[in-house]
Formats: sequence, C-alpha cells, structure tokens
Amino acid sequence: MLARANRVVLPADFRAAVRRGRRATTSTAIYYRLPTDPGAPARFGVIVSKAVGNAVHRNRVRRRLRALGRSLVDTGYRGEDVVIRVLPGSAQESWDSLSADMHHVLDTPTTT
Repeated sequence: MLARANRVVLPADFRAAVRRGRRATTSTAIYYRLPTDPGAPARFGVIVSKAVGNAVHRNRVRRRLRALGRSLVDTGYRGEDVVIRVLPGSAQESWDSLSADMHHVLDTPTTT
C-alpha cells in the first residue's frame, strides 16, 4: 500500500491535478501529471467510476495501480502529483498491460 505521503487524498488536490496537470491518454486510463517541488515525494491518486465494473473489479484496478505507484516511488520517482482516471474495460487488462501503460506515460518528460 502507498504511504499516506505518497497519496493524493484531498479533493482540492485531485481537482488541481485534473484541471492544471498535463494529460496523457492510454487505452486503460487518463493520466494527469502536475509537477510539484522536485524534491517532494511523488503522490498518486486513482479515480475509478462505476462504469469500470462492480466493486470487486474497481478495487482490483485501484490496488494494482497503487502498487505500480509504490514501485515507482521505491525507484526514486519524485516531484509530481499523478491522478489516474481509469477507463471502462481496464478491469480486464493484465498487470503487464497496466504496468506498460503507466511506465510509458510516466517515463515521458512533461513540458512546462
């Protein structure tokens, strides 16, 4: 599980990332990246609507994405708030597919 310091928890922080962050779309999710202080730890938030599936499917996707976020934090990923809006159909995606999408998006540098 992600530490509290690595989670976007306040509604205002979610709103700021979605409104002001850079958007990148994949087949599984929409990623909003809002640069913060370069020395600050990265924070991840996940938005999963009921269109994704029942509670079991939504929570499975949420847990997978948080675990991927934790692995990025453990490897030194810093300085961004990342909000992930999960798209319908992503509940059937494999771990490898979700991981590849997340790494593809987050390995691309943001332009300011």
